[in-house]
Amino acid sequence: MGGLEKKKYERGSATNYITRNRARKKLQLSLPDFRRLCILKGIYPHEPKHKKKVNKGSTAARTFYLLKDIKFLLHEPIVNKFREYKVFVRKLRKAYGKSEWSTVDRLKDNKPSYKLDHIVKERYPTFVDALRDLDDALSMCFLFSTFPRTGKCHVQTIQLCRRLAVEFLNYVIASRSLRKVFLSIKGIYYQAEVLGQPVTWITPYTFAHDHPTDVDYRVMATFTEFYTTLLGFVNFRLYHSLNLLYPPKIDGQADVELKPAEGKEYAMDSESYLEKLSALSASLARVVAPTHEDEVEMDEFPVEGETAEQMDARKKEQEVLEKHKKLFEGLRFFLNREVPREPLAFIIRCFGGQVSWDKSLCIGATYDVSDPSITHQIVDRPRVEQQVVGRYYLQPQWVFDSVNAKLCLPVADYFPGVLLPPHLSPFVTEQEGDYVPPEKLKLLAMQRGENPDEESEEEEEEEEEEEDENDKEEEEEEDESEKEEEMKLKKMEEQKTQSNKALPVKVTAGKLRLEDKQRLEQEQQSEEKRLAIMMMKKREKYLYKKIMFGKKRKVREANKLAAKRKAHDTAVKEEKKKSKKARRA
Repeated sequence: MGGLEKKKYERGSATNYITRNRARKKLQLSLPDFRRLCILKGIYPHEPKHKKKVNKGSTAARTFYLLKDIKFLLHEPIVNKFREYKVFVRKLRKAYGKSEWSTVDRLKDNKPSYKLDHIVKERYPTFVDALRDLDDALSMCFLFSTFPRTGKCHVQTIQLCRRLAVEFLNYVIASRSLRKVFLSIKGIYYQAEVLGQPVTWITPYTFAHDHPTDVDYRVMATFTEFYTTLLGFVNFRLYHSLNLLYPPKIDGQADVELKPAEGKEYAMDSESYLEKLSALSASLARVVAPTHEDEVEMDEFPVEGETAEQMDARKKEQEVLEKHKKLFEGLRFFLNREVPREPLAFIIRCFGGQVSWDKSLCIGATYDVSDPSITHQIVDRPRVEQQVVGRYYLQPQWVFDSVNAKLCLPVADYFPGVLLPPHLSPFVTEQEGDYVPPEKLKLLAMQRGENPDEESEEEEEEEEEEEDENDKEEEEEEDESEKEEEMKLKKMEEQKTQSNKALPVKVTAGKLRLEDKQRLEQEQQSEEKRLAIMMMKKREKYLYKKIMFGKKRKVREANKLAAKRKAHDTAVKEEKKKSKKARRA
């Protein structure tokens, strides 16, 4: 008895996938529109496990999508909007060709538009989901906000990205949620803790842009279109979580539209408010004015299954975090013209400090350089000619390093013209066996409350004493070497005379040999390990060898870096010795 004939590629994985061309025809969309729809809806190509089966025996390179994803796109209302826009463009071109200007105006007034609100709600059901996916959105918005106003992308998009980026920076300042900063070649990396979720983004340096030719700005603009909608939703929720007005208003001027006298020369009336907001020097207005009440200690209830030690550790972590948030509290900074204003102002304000700059540099300066209450002036010049007594003149790296170290670092290493210490990344966590640079060890000692500078000074003094002693010893050794040669000759003569005499035969009492238990245990463990490896299956043994190879490579790399550092330190010491000798001479 025969059943139904089984045909190839009509069941299994072959029916779960669809090629890009077939999907495009199914949706009746052009390739740019299909790509745009997939980006907005968060649908990406998939690589099948058995590509030849899915490709129906062919080995040609094709892009595959899941069939269920394409069926999901069939019910998307934006697809109809794309078709309406195509019709609109065709009608507009026809009206221009016939010079029917009234029709052109009517069509432009009825231009089809769409919103992405429902897609944001669909892709991020909860607010925490949106926060977890905020890294790319922030990085893209900060990138677009620095673009020049050329024909590569719409001016409205650049302005919107700038506004959203400034709003997010102001939220981070108000909530004091910044945790880490790192200056890299690409730009400045920031990490903030927003409602318990770590959010990391990168902002490019403010340099002139040369648009690369090999970048597809249409794809980037599609991503930005979605990310701006997402960031608008997120900013709205974040501002309301802190009882702040949204759109943000500067404190004291929430009811009246801000038109500062100094802003008229700096920017137009329409732009002066955003410029004032982007200066990051003023606090934001709240929905309900805060009432100053005495601080009340909150009751703490133990978490289920948490021990007393864990509670104490959590309490200590909270105390350290609160101290970190108030790092620059009570300090007043002044930024010179040559330093990057926005990142420094943002970081200083995030940790409770006050900051200002020259009025001609940017709008929003709160005090002048002649203010006697300034504690730190950030400069990036080899030397400062006119210095004020009682004020620290520091290089910008001090601010970034202090934030990462969670304490105000000693200022001596950051004076103008001084060779700066290495800028260590706070995103790197060294594990056991990794190479830890001496600067990191010094930093960890400072965080524990120790003073590594005193130890280093003592070590230097000891090294100098050892050098002096070595010089003396070399002279003494030369004298002693002559005496030793004479002594050796005498001993040789005595041994010859003794060998001629008969050696007396003696019987000595035996001694008990004590066994080293620790050594025996180690030998036993190593033997057990060797036997266990022998009993492994071939596949397990291969994996074990790969793991051990990785560990050994890690150790080799750590030793290599340690040797490089040692060679560098010895070279620096030799240079110092030469300079000292030259001075003495």
